[in-house]
Amino acid sequence: MIRFLLQAGPNTWRLARVLATFRRTGAMAKVLDEFHAPARLRIPLMIVTAPGLLVGKTGDAGLPPVARAINALGPAYIKFGQILSTRPDVIGPNLARDMRTLQDALPPFPMEEARRAIREALDREVEEAFSEFGPPIAAASIAQVHPAIDRETGRKVAVKVLRPGIERQFRKDIAAFYMIARVLEWVAPQAKRLRPRAVVAHFEGVVTAEMDLRLEASAASEFAHNVKDDEGFLVPEIVWPLCDRRVMTASWVEGMPMGDPEALRAAGHDLTALAERIIQVFLLQALRDGFWHADMHQGNLKVAPNGDVLALDFGIMGRIDRVTRRYYAEILLGFLRKDYRRVAEVHFEAGYVPADKDVELFAQALRSIGEPIFGQDASRISMARLLAHLFEVTERFGMVTQTQLILLQRSMVVVEGVARSLDPNANIWSAAGPVVERWMRENLGPQAALRETATALRTLARIGPRLPELAERLVRLADTPDTPPPPPKRRGLPLLWAGLGALAGAAAAWLAMTT
Repeated sequence: MIRFLLQAGPNTWRLARVLATFRRTGAMAKVLDEFHAPARLRIPLMIVTAPGLLVGKTGDAGLPPVARAINALGPAYIKFGQILSTRPDVIGPNLARDMRTLQDALPPFPMEEARRAIREALDREVEEAFSEFGPPIAAASIAQVHPAIDRETGRKVAVKVLRPGIERQFRKDIAAFYMIARVLEWVAPQAKRLRPRAVVAHFEGVVTAEMDLRLEASAASEFAHNVKDDEGFLVPEIVWPLCDRRVMTASWVEGMPMGDPEALRAAGHDLTALAERIIQVFLLQALRDGFWHADMHQGNLKVAPNGDVLALDFGIMGRIDRVTRRYYAEILLGFLRKDYRRVAEVHFEAGYVPADKDVELFAQALRSIGEPIFGQDASRISMARLLAHLFEVTERFGMVTQTQLILLQRSMVVVEGVARSLDPNANIWSAAGPVVERWMRENLGPQAALRETATALRTLARIGPRLPELAERLVRLADTPDTPPPPPKRRGLPLLWAGLGALAGAAAAWLAMTT
């Protein structure tokens, strides 16, 4: 045990802090319930973490237990929770819904540190780049935003600056996340199916990219190009000379917060039209471009004086290929037309459901999902409950998790939530109909078939000269003897490590309380 404590080092104390906070806020019981942890693990874990009740953070009592614990633990945990909220397939729809309530309003860091970051990133003084540079107007888990005036053009701009030392802090917390994932696999055996360590690796990749603001600027630029001709929807313009890895500058946009419906109504905006536009613009982005804003909540949306919707913050974007878009459109259209047999067939054609399953039974299960949508008052339809039912059905039929579709479904829930906040009777299905049908006509009709044929012929012409070489390689590959499978991995040591991690966390919490 002593050797383990010495090797684990700071991660043990971080784990102790996490366990203590989750225990004190009630989040631990919530997580154990969601993962159906058996009593033989639940009771000992609740007992050994009891000493941590005195050292755990209390958090905001107005938040759900898990969101409360994560919010109390700090920026890295908040960002982790926000990303997990996009993966109901991993943590379940209930936890995903709770995590969407995470607060991302953190205390700003000092102006002098922001000025130093800009000076180091742009290799010039702040006064050389901006004739004015104001205090932060928004502070989130990774960065904060300052209003400024571009000295060269005289335009008002928004300057996003990474938090000082955020990269180092995230590296430390990532190590703790991996340790927590190992412990979770041990205390909740069902969690192994969800691969917690793979989830942490996914989070590490997402945040590493998000902490390079040049990538966010690139995403914003591509997004702006895609929607430039879309009526009633605007994206800020990136000011590339004033961007770097830790600094991003974009044109300033004026508008009212989307999260204040009463103020919007008082200003004369048509809330029903706004709700329908948000739904349709989102579907247009996903189907036409295969590239959409995957975090379109009220905090990232404003309404311009002329009624245009303004989108902000492009750190989380979704992308799907053309083939997936076609399947997605056919699935949506099938639900809209109540053609559940066709929806089932599309799932089989796409390979989402194993071929040995019964298509008729799957169609019957899909009917149980789709029918509650129709013939009811829109305000009584719960998209969260519908998605929970969908996950149950797909798991029962052995459907392989499609990460890109999970993010798309999560985005639909968020967008519908925004629309409902503006118009309680907003119905994502009725608003989706015209967009989906138009896309299907343009992309699955005779003209689309001719375009796809022409594309296939061009591709064949390009690779035609290499076909003999490729055929020879295939023949050589077929003649090569099969290599023996690799020996099975030893799993005893990781399991022992996870068990010791849980015990060490409990011991560390006890030490923290008594010292």
